[in-house]
Amino acid sequence: MNVQSMGSPLFDTEPTDTREAIMQATYRALRTHGYAGLTIQRIGDEFPKSKSLLYHHYDGKDDLLLEFLSFMLERFEETIPDREYDDAHDHLTAIVDHAVPEDLDPERAEFRAAMVELRAQAASDTAYREHFTRNDRFFRDRFATVVARGVKEGTFREVDPDRVAAMVLATVHGAMQEEATTDGAETADVRGELRAYIESRLLPPDSPSGVVE
Repeated sequence: MNVQSMGSPLFDTEPTDTREAIMQATYRALRTHGYAGLTIQRIGDEFPKSKSLLYHHYDGKDDLLLEFLSFMLERFEETIPDREYDDAHDHLTAIVDHAVPEDLDPERAEFRAAMVELRAQAASDTAYREHFTRNDRFFRDRFATVVARGVKEGTFREVDPDRVAAMVLATVHGAMQEEATTDGAETADVRGELRAYIESRLLPPDSPSGVVE
């Protein structure tokens, strides 16, 4: 998932160093131009310092974008709901709601569309494929950890956490892809059905929120 789902702008403060300033410039240029229209020059137009720094640190657009993706994964790790929840069900639902929000502001919509373009590069570029494999592994592991906790505590049924995590992540990816590439995405419906899947698949039949199969 480039589960790029932020509750606030990614860059709402001034950069603290040159790397962060470059990442901010890349973020702005990527939102405006998308992958196909992105160039080092356009990133440089958003960069407050000398453009020569970009050429000094990066061999080209893709080299910079791969660094940007790694930087964003670090940021996403910090934004995924991970506080101490009393209940694994509440925790898992919070992550799903974070990944598939009811409303997506224009900034996040632009950024998600750009990230879908970047993910498409993984079909033919091994460097992008390695990044998105690592990205997805992180989010799948996060989902699986919460499910495993629920199973251990008795909140969830005896299910395979990895299989549930794979299903949830695939659904989130599908919602993001549709949202970024069509005009008729029904994200709210996907969110509702994903919540229903969690309840019917994971919660015991005698749970107040459980659904008897």
